[in-house]
Amino acid sequence: MSKKNLVVIFGGRSSEHEVSCISAATVIGAVDKEKYNIFLVGITKDGQWLLVDSVDSIRDGSWRKSKVSAVISPDKARELVVREKPEEKNGVTEYGRVYSVKVDVAFPVLHGLFGEDGTIQGLFEMASLPYVGCGHLSSAITMDKFFTKVIADSVKVDQAAYVPVRSFELSDMDAVVKKVEAEKEYPVFIKPSNAGSSVGISKAHNREELIEGLKLAAKHDTKILVEEAINGREIECAVFGYGDKAIASGVGEIVAAAEFYDYDAKYNNAASKTLIDPDVPAEKAEEIRQAALKIYKACDCFGMARVDFFLERGTDRVVFNEINTIPGHTSISMYPMLMERAGHPMAEYINEMIEMAYERHKYEKSKN
Repeated sequence: MSKKNLVVIFGGRSSEHEVSCISAATVIGAVDKEKYNIFLVGITKDGQWLLVDSVDSIRDGSWRKSKVSAVISPDKARELVVREKPEEKNGVTEYGRVYSVKVDVAFPVLHGLFGEDGTIQGLFEMASLPYVGCGHLSSAITMDKFFTKVIADSVKVDQAAYVPVRSFELSDMDAVVKKVEAEKEYPVFIKPSNAGSSVGISKAHNREELIEGLKLAAKHDTKILVEEAINGREIECAVFGYGDKAIASGVGEIVAAAEFYDYDAKYNNAASKTLIDPDVPAEKAEEIRQAALKIYKACDCFGMARVDFFLERGTDRVVFNEINTIPGHTSISMYPMLMERAGHPMAEYINEMIEMAYERHKYEKSKN
């Protein structure tokens, strides 16, 4: 049986670029090399698509020096179009050769904007290319915290109360502050609606911090959420599969070194801890698992997602926080740890997701 061509896409233009590179190196190591020829495409922070020659170059960062571009064609030829970069010699531009590689399936390992938000998924769908993970609509919905909250409300999943704010409203900051203070008590969290990995999030204990937090969030999105601060433990659950075949792992816990689990606490603070077997009452762990499945299905997720909750101190109330449709696969990432503990090692579920991509594509093609 001949091998199929798999393209793994990583990097990207979001603030989670570096994390994506680490995740990609991990994922590539788990792909079955007997079944797939692997092509690596890295997207630089300024949006260049480059053909990458090795996993080692991803690990050491040298892939960004590649002189070969490679992009997915949006037509239904399902091709990776490769072009050697032009060189100038004696004032004359010499263009490199152009060729294409037939692609059978794509695996985006991209976090945040322009990767986890439905944009690249839309490209794959235009190209009629099977791809791993959630579809363009579920990716877009779950990337946007406001729309995710609307979905959570529709299926009666408890979550933090919030006040939506548009960035143009900040021209009258006094009115925004009064609106927030009329509905919420301090402390509150201020979040850009459409940003990943806790980017642009701050916690306000007073009016001055609220104003600064609103300004910070507005740098990342035009839509902002001001949420009640939940005093709770940060609990996560891995979900895998699709529809009624979806399964949920046991729960894990994040013990943040900082006041909350922001980007620095996640990736730069060694004092933050991940617990794979936390002391959570069995009935609460099951409640979290069922809520994770409910959110996952309501958002029409496919393949994988990590669903995050708070377990409120003093009440043990389970409060939904957010969902991540391309969870990290770094050495500290919770998703692969939870899946492993649930009896699904990475090599198993990574390759199963690739097969699921084919199944979905075949089904959708039969309907068109």
